[in-house]
Amino acid sequence: KKADIDLVRNMGSPPAGVKLALEAICVMKDVKPEKVKDKETQKTVEDYFGPGKKLLMDSKAFVDSLKSYDKDNIPPKIIKRIREQYCTNEDFMPEKIAKASSACEGLCKWVRAMEIYDRVAKHVKPKKEMLMQAEAEYSEAMKGLAVKQAELKEVMDKLAAMEAKLAELAKTKQELEAKYDDCNAKLERAEKLMGGLGGEKVRWGEISTSLGPKYERLVGDVLLSSAVIAYLGPFTIPFRREAVAGWQKLCDERCVPMSEKFDLQEIVGDPVAIRSWNLQGLPTDSFSIDNGIIISVARRWPLMIDPQGQANKWIRKKEDEAGLLVIKLTQSDYLRTLENAIQFGKPVMCENVLEALDPALEPLLVKQTFKQAGVECIRLGDATIEYSQDFKFYITSKLRNPHYLPELQVKVTLLNFMITPAGLEDQLLGIVVAKERPDLEEEKSRLVLEAAVNKKQLKEIEDQILEVLSGGEGGSILEDEGAINILTAAKTLGNEIAEKQKIAEETETKIDEARAGYKPVAYRTSILFFCIASLADIDPMYQYSLDWFINLFVRAIADSDPSSDLPVRLDNLISYFQYFLYRNVCRSLFEKDKLNFSMLLCAALLMGYNKMDPDEWRQLLTGGVLLNADKAPRNPCKAWLDDKIWEGILTVAQLPAFRNLPKDVTEQPKAYQAFIEHPEPHTMYSHLSEYCTEMTGFQKLLILRTLRLDKLVPGISQFVAKELDQKYIEPPPFDLEGTFNDSTNTSPLIFILSPGVDPMLSLLKFADSKGRKVDSISLGQGQGPHAERMVAAGQKDGYWIVLQNCHLYVSWMIVLEKIVEEMDPKVVNKKFRLWLTSYPSPHFPVLILQNGVKMTNEPPKGLRANMVQSYLADPISDPEFFDRCRKQPVWRKMLFGLCFLHAWLQERRKYGPLGWNIPYEFNESDLRISVRQLQMFIDNYEVTPFAALNYLTAECNYGGRVTDDKDRRTLLTAVLNIYCPAILEAGYKLSDSGTYAIPTDELDSHESTVEYIRKWPLVPKPEVFGLHENADITKDLGEVDLMLTTILLTQSQGGGGGGGGKSMEEVVGNISSDILSKLPANFDMEVAAKRYPVMYNESMNTVLRQELQRFNNLLSKVRDSLQELGKALKGLVVMSADLDSISNAMLINRLPDLWAKVSYPSLKPLTAYVAELLERLSFFNDWLENGNPVCYPMPHFFFVQAFMTGALQNYARKYQLPIDTVEFDFDFSWDVPAEKPQDGVHTSGLFLEGARMGKPGEMTDTAIQLEESHAKILFTAMAYVQLKPVQSDNLSKYSHYECPVYRTTVRRGTLSTTGHSTNFVMFIRLPTDRPPAHWTIRGVALINSLST
Repeated sequence: KKADIDLVRNMGSPPAGVKLALEAICVMKDVKPEKVKDKETQKTVEDYFGPGKKLLMDSKAFVDSLKSYDKDNIPPKIIKRIREQYCTNEDFMPEKIAKASSACEGLCKWVRAMEIYDRVAKHVKPKKEMLMQAEAEYSEAMKGLAVKQAELKEVMDKLAAMEAKLAELAKTKQELEAKYDDCNAKLERAEKLMGGLGGEKVRWGEISTSLGPKYERLVGDVLLSSAVIAYLGPFTIPFRREAVAGWQKLCDERCVPMSEKFDLQEIVGDPVAIRSWNLQGLPTDSFSIDNGIIISVARRWPLMIDPQGQANKWIRKKEDEAGLLVIKLTQSDYLRTLENAIQFGKPVMCENVLEALDPALEPLLVKQTFKQAGVECIRLGDATIEYSQDFKFYITSKLRNPHYLPELQVKVTLLNFMITPAGLEDQLLGIVVAKERPDLEEEKSRLVLEAAVNKKQLKEIEDQILEVLSGGEGGSILEDEGAINILTAAKTLGNEIAEKQKIAEETETKIDEARAGYKPVAYRTSILFFCIASLADIDPMYQYSLDWFINLFVRAIADSDPSSDLPVRLDNLISYFQYFLYRNVCRSLFEKDKLNFSMLLCAALLMGYNKMDPDEWRQLLTGGVLLNADKAPRNPCKAWLDDKIWEGILTVAQLPAFRNLPKDVTEQPKAYQAFIEHPEPHTMYSHLSEYCTEMTGFQKLLILRTLRLDKLVPGISQFVAKELDQKYIEPPPFDLEGTFNDSTNTSPLIFILSPGVDPMLSLLKFADSKGRKVDSISLGQGQGPHAERMVAAGQKDGYWIVLQNCHLYVSWMIVLEKIVEEMDPKVVNKKFRLWLTSYPSPHFPVLILQNGVKMTNEPPKGLRANMVQSYLADPISDPEFFDRCRKQPVWRKMLFGLCFLHAWLQERRKYGPLGWNIPYEFNESDLRISVRQLQMFIDNYEVTPFAALNYLTAECNYGGRVTDDKDRRTLLTAVLNIYCPAILEAGYKLSDSGTYAIPTDELDSHESTVEYIRKWPLVPKPEVFGLHENADITKDLGEVDLMLTTILLTQSQGGGGGGGGKSMEEVVGNISSDILSKLPANFDMEVAAKRYPVMYNESMNTVLRQELQRFNNLLSKVRDSLQELGKALKGLVVMSADLDSISNAMLINRLPDLWAKVSYPSLKPLTAYVAELLERLSFFNDWLENGNPVCYPMPHFFFVQAFMTGALQNYARKYQLPIDTVEFDFDFSWDVPAEKPQDGVHTSGLFLEGARMGKPGEMTDTAIQLEESHAKILFTAMAYVQLKPVQSDNLSKYSHYECPVYRTTVRRGTLSTTGHSTNFVMFIRLPTDRPPAHWTIRGVALINSLST
């Protein structure tokens, strides 16, 4: 820079570096130095600073001189000096010079650059000269080369043309050779492809042909499949088929294309997956497979109704590899288990749920997931957890017929997994063949597994082939050698597997043929299982698991008589198992149900082998419904044939096999009359006409039901004995030892209690005989923890625990179920037994009932057996107590009379309302206290205090249980017949016939007394109970009704019987239409109000209007429900639970509950009820139109008490008397009243049960008074009764019996809100020449409405 140069020039005494730089510049410019003296040495030295400064005088010129310096011609002496003096000088370095001056630094660099340039230029110059010379030579050479290149180009162009032609020819040759090789390769691959897949041409062609129509039908098939999956899960096979058929019809009407035969497996199922499910335990029947498919494709979690545990077992095996977790809602930590499973994607099965689920499961059921921080989560309880898509949830229930609320059903996929006959038969066949021919079953199992593997591989191979064939990228398959090799290898393997499969299938067919020999056993056994499964509908305690049944079956296979002859062996096995099952089931049934079970068993087998018509079976149970009864022919044999029996004949004649029965009865009356009048008609089938004798045994039973209903029970016994064997109507006796032998340390023994029996005494004796310690507790509130500790101690130490009265501690039953379920046979002491006692209860755990050993032990039936038991029971059986009384003759006679009374009171129950209005549970404790009191009073008083004994026994000991005042009257009368002075006389008769009397000599000892009692008749006649012989018919009819009603409970749907082969809907529709056509319009209440206004002097106006309103309510309910039912049957409205109940009631000829709620009390079957209703409506219509009637039929009133009160009010108001001082007096007449009485009302329509009213001039009758009933006539029409209001002081005096009047034959009633009994109406004083006690014991009563 100019400033820097100026700075150097102006320096006075420059630094050495500056001097050195300027000196070098002067040398380079060849400037001479000045001669100056050195100040220190005073010698003359050369100084370049002065000349140098001169050079710097013009800085611009100086710089330009440096730039234009002739660097190529630096004199050698200068450059030499520079090199020797300056370049080698260490101080002459730019970095050191820079310290002195930046301008001098640049000068230093310039000098050094000139030196370097000079050095390099001297080397390069010769080379440049040589380059110039070479370039000149090159120029000459290039000129020559250009000539030669021109010549070469000409030659090369010719060569290139020739080479191009050669290349073209070579390329053509190569292309031809490649095409040739490719064609050969394709031919070879085509041969492989045709050889490998040629066999598939036919099959693939068929598949291709079928896929077209399948595609066309896809819409309808998928629609039906979706409907089945969405709606039909809970239903049975018949209903599913019916629903699908209905949907197919709808699709057909709307032209929706679909398959002619719908099969969910064909449309949605995967054959390989289904085979896998079967191997995992899913039954092979289509119903179960459809359920499996629904589970696999449904979006909601499955809730499986699984009483036999089939689904439970299948899910356990199916999800075992995935680490299935099993929980119960009764477990305290089940939510924690569920949370872990949801997070880690494990399957969970919640088993044994009831009809309600824990609300905490709600988010899981509806899959209420949400995103949180990018992760899918769900809230369960109080916790928010990560939700894995691999999680699966299954729910199972052991309940047979649960009622799930709609709110729950829409959140789950509800599935009916009850085992089907086909599925059970297949299982049982496998079991019996495994036991009888283990070689066959083992080979069969191996082949099934092998077939499953083979089919899976074939499917994989086919999929692989199709994947390869469809995986080409637009080119020919023949161009992909790798694909061809894959196809060839796959097809080769497939052919090998197919060949193996063909051989295996041939072998399996042969094995199946051999196994088929055992199918009769499997088929019959499956029938038996479904028969016992239906018993739970009778009583909730009659529960039997499939595992229990199969264990019995396996035991029967082992214990039955072997034989090398297969038919003989099958007969042995069938007969042995059938009776073995009968004995095991019978011990857990009440006596009243044992014959029912035998009949069910017999009917199930007959229907299973198509030997019984289901319509005829329903006719037996329901009696059928006579359609168009008003058009039916009238009774042609009124002299000996009751109208009800004739109606029954017409009803059964609606069945094809009985079509000619009415005609045969008319043509051969003597045979039928003799049959009806015979005391044991069930033994007299052979005396009927040839038309009847040619019928089957069951059809003869229907004849018996129609003509002599009261003898149906012995008829059924005879029928069962003939069809099965006599032993099936003779139940085995109670066997505690045998029952105990069938139990294990983990299977509870359950006493199903019945009134009057305490099994503890016999159990303690049995435990003593076995040398076992027993610890017992009676369950109740707060006893749970104590019971748990007892059970735990018993399991550990091996003694017996008895938990009594389980039915009283319902809330603890869940804990009990858990205790039983967690019993481990390896941990529990082998000597341990858990005994449970309970009355029948719907809350008793099903799991315990199914896996436990059940038994019943009822008190002995019959007067004789009851007396014997009393004498063999404590305290009478105690010799010390028996002989302790001071007055032995009095004591023994009165003790005998007391035991007789106890038996009499208990056995009278079997006569139903004739015996007791309410069947009281008199038991051993009543007898025990009465016996002790009797001995005490005899010992403490010189004269026996009969009055005190009567009061204590009748009012306290036994009377404490009696709540009905009419029953109390019967009890007092009965006790008075025993506790009376006459009992101490010799030979005191306990019955009119004298068959039962108090002995004299036989009372000498306890043993002789018992022996005397054992000589009494096994079956007592009604006379011993003070009843007419007709009471036996009443008793028999009661037994028949109970039996048929009980059996009917086991039927899934009742039937109308005489439907003539019509469907249930048609029968119900016909009955409904028939009833609707007969119903009149409702009464016009406005007209009634005008014609019969409220009047002080005429209370009957109010009674009429109240009755009309009640009948209007009933008519409206009946009419509306029938109209709705008609619409429901046509599918126009939903079939509600109420409508379904009405439909079922019609099928079994019963009054629907919906009508009964607004109806007058009635026990009549539906047809008789409708006829009676129309009769009542006609009466009230006549009253409305024509004024008050002369005579009022009492049964026609809805509320009879209002009618009687109205009559009393009219009298009291007429004579201005307080109504509470007025009551009815009675006049009786057989003459039809011609005019209204001055006071009171004429009544009619009552029936007398247990006696009859005499008609003067008829046979031996002399007066209108109570007389004994005629044989076989249970109810007789009552004479006309005039209810005459009088003041209580003016009642007429005559010998009478205070006869109760009831609305229905059941007699039993409860107090309604009005303070009146729902059944008792009033007392009518009936004239009699016998003591009233006679009719009291007879059970005589007046009835408004009969049950037929």
